[in-house]
Amino acid sequence: MTTTLRPTEPLQHNADGTRSRRYQVCVNSRPVGAIHLGTHPVFGDAVARIMKLRIEEPDRRRGRGTVAALAAEEVARGWGCRRIEATVPADPEAALRLATALGYVVRNRNMAKALGGTPPALPAGTRARPMTEDEFGPWLAKGREDYARNWMERGVPEAEARAKSERDHAALLPDGPSTPDMLFSVLEHEGTAVGTLWLALRRDHAFVFDVETDPGHRGRGHGRSLLLLAEAQAIEGGKPAVELNVFAGNTPAERLYESLGYETTRYAMYKPLL
Repeated sequence: MTTTLRPTEPLQHNADGTRSRRYQVCVNSRPVGAIHLGTHPVFGDAVARIMKLRIEEPDRRRGRGTVAALAAEEVARGWGCRRIEATVPADPEAALRLATALGYVVRNRNMAKALGGTPPALPAGTRARPMTEDEFGPWLAKGREDYARNWMERGVPEAEARAKSERDHAALLPDGPSTPDMLFSVLEHEGTAVGTLWLALRRDHAFVFDVETDPGHRGRGHGRSLLLLAEAQAIEGGKPAVELNVFAGNTPAERLYESLGYETTRYAMYKPLL
């Protein structure tokens, strides 16, 4: 049997500058699923992304998804792309196994935790305060650099990574420290600043954009305290859940989040196109 992609629309040139096209996945001309392929709105035409891949239930577990994904890579190469990306749900695990078998690598994953109604207390001797304007500037400069390097270490060229960092921070913080629904906190222990937290209050959840313990104070439980602070601020803001992103390879952070009850919701994966 032969698995092929059949276009169901002309090549689309979208308002955000991306290209995209939808295809049927066919076996001997019989439709068995669908795939939606496009270029990346942030990284541009050199990066493709699989926005949707679905195989109908009767045809699953027969390699249809594997062949469809490989065919999508060939289309992306024809577009001149040098990298392809996909977001894979954590459940079911079959999608993650398929992507891994095809050579995709996890770049980062999103995690989430449902919250109760009572804000957790911080340990004795630990308190939080708002970040001052004098602290915000150096903190933001370091955050931009660290964020760019995280992307560079995971396959993104330096120019693209730095441009993404500048663009993301500008979009998220148009009014700097006064941007609505953004909370910037400094954690102190026994009167000494030991870490920082950037929490966003979104419509139906809170999101931890940045959490960091100062290097000289790591390994003393302050990272856990910062996340308890995030939970407390989220509950006080009326949010039922808190979410965050963690880059692959940051094992201490992954273990900490899991120990606090965070669960993976989806994986962001990528693969170079040789």
